[in-house]
Amino acid sequence: MARFLIRLLKSLVMADQNNSKQNQEQNSNAIKDPDKWTTGGEPMTGAQKSYLNTLSTEAGEEVEEDLTKAEASKKINELQQETGRGLDNNQNQSSK
Repeated sequence: MARFLIRLLKSLVMADQNNSKQNQEQNSNAIKDPDKWTTGGEPMTGAQKSYLNTLSTEAGEEVEEDLTKAEASKKINELQQETGRGLDNNQNQSSK
């Protein structure tokens, strides 16, 4: 009986470790370089355009109207760093 329980515990631990590895792999793919997006060359979305307008106004910058999705994403990241808008608390604190 004890051997069975030990084997059972070992298999549960191994299954948990495999699940953790899969979750880490999935999370590492969650944020991709915009240059590698399949649709990165398409025109920016309406949501990107709207958010860029908000950020650029706050930053006092002008943004090109004909950016691609990838370019818009990079510009959003840049303006978020500049303005602090849209960043979580940890990033805000580290950039101060």
